[in-house]
Amino acid sequence: MTPLTCASSAGPALTCPGADASSYPELVEQVTGGAFGPFPETLRISSAFITHQAVRHDGRHTGYRNEVLSLRLAGAVGSCAVEPGSLPGDVVAECAGADARRLLGHRLLPVRVAALDAYLMHVRPHGPASGAVDFPLPGGSSLLRSRARARAVVGLLPLRPGSTVLVVGVVNSLLEALRGRGLAYVPCDFKGGTTEWSEPVTTDAVEALESCDAVLASGMTLGNGTFEDLRIRAARQVKPLVMFAQTGSAILPRLLGAGVTAVCAEPYPFFWLDGGPGSVHLYGGRAGGTP
Repeated sequence: MTPLTCASSAGPALTCPGADASSYPELVEQVTGGAFGPFPETLRISSAFITHQAVRHDGRHTGYRNEVLSLRLAGAVGSCAVEPGSLPGDVVAECAGADARRLLGHRLLPVRVAALDAYLMHVRPHGPASGAVDFPLPGGSSLLRSRARARAVVGLLPLRPGSTVLVVGVVNSLLEALRGRGLAYVPCDFKGGTTEWSEPVTTDAVEALESCDAVLASGMTLGNGTFEDLRIRAARQVKPLVMFAQTGSAILPRLLGAGVTAVCAEPYPFFWLDGGPGSVHLYGGRAGGTP
């Protein structure tokens, strides 16, 4: 597919490959049909693992936990974040050694997402050929690296100061970066509660979308089954949808132009697993901020 040049107001231009599929279900159909290369039944998952993490950054009053299922296919790793404790204990043993096609039809949605992510990471690794521009993350503390990633993500939003962003999947560094750009936001998360700054977190993304100018959403929406509805509603309302993706980092770039405006893709290992320098991969916008 011929790359498209994506326009914005500042920073070096990124290219995006256009939509490889019109929806997530269509993307799965194309993969199973061999449209991206090898048939998934010919490829096996060599290992499966779950990463558990808890963090409380210096200077922050609240912390959070992460749990991520990851599947390795050759040199690629696909991942799907889940609510901590939600996966059955035998899932990694069940996935290890299985062919990718079998896992694309697994009973558990997070397994299906991780399998699709692993397959696409294998056949379409992040890089210029896939339409990505690398944004470097510095080495240092988890908070320093979190803030650097947040600048990259927020820089993909095609908005002027004073606009309002629906943030689906609350990450405090992203909220902080939005304020730094003069953008208002509505935080949204299934868990509800409040942000680091005691702001209420809504649990109803559909209602909140009506009053917002754009959506900034976590790849976790793939794993909890809410992504397609969010993508369709944002497209119908002609509102930009920017994804920050540890979950499905290789999936979401394939939906650019099909309701997804831009993606900050961050495959395993994630910024919170290592203190050294690294990078995230930006698709469909322009690189914002500085590392």
